[in-house]
Amino acid sequence: MPVLSASDSTLVIIDFQARLMPAIHEGAALVANAQRLVAVARLLGVPVLMTEQNPAGLGGTVPELAGAGPVVTKMSFDACTEGAFLETLAGDGQIVLCGCEAHVCVGQTALTLLAHRRRVWLVRDATGSRRPESKDAALDRLARHGAEIVTSEMVIFEWLRSADHPRFREALKLVK
Repeated sequence: MPVLSASDSTLVIIDFQARLMPAIHEGAALVANAQRLVAVARLLGVPVLMTEQNPAGLGGTVPELAGAGPVVTKMSFDACTEGAFLETLAGDGQIVLCGCEAHVCVGQTALTLLAHRRRVWLVRDATGSRRPESKDAALDRLARHGAEIVTSEMVIFEWLRSADHPRFREALKLVK
């Protein structure tokens, strides 16, 4: 897979929801990394798409990420079953994916995107599960099926490409 390009990427945030996050291993760190991704996406004009799984049961998106982008609500674990989700991701752009849970909603969504020959970069430090072994198994599986496993800093610096980028200093403040 090529290096990420801010002009060709969409940041997809899966199910960072209020009632789910307290049960997610290292949930606060995952939310903080997703916040950084959103902030840099805004700086660089990268579109953001979010999902909420059964919001009546799991609550809305955590306040730290609320309003980052349009939200597709779903009952199916695989966001690709929702027409609005696929319509927003139409084309062949790069998909930078993060969220919860790695082995359920993120995993099923990523596998379907990969099956449709979409390019998926899964952000390891902004993706979680209740149990670390579930996350590890999901990341291994997704990598075997073609997802690139990256970190939030890898994404940010690939989007920037150079210290000469006009927004570099602003983005760097968000990383430190």
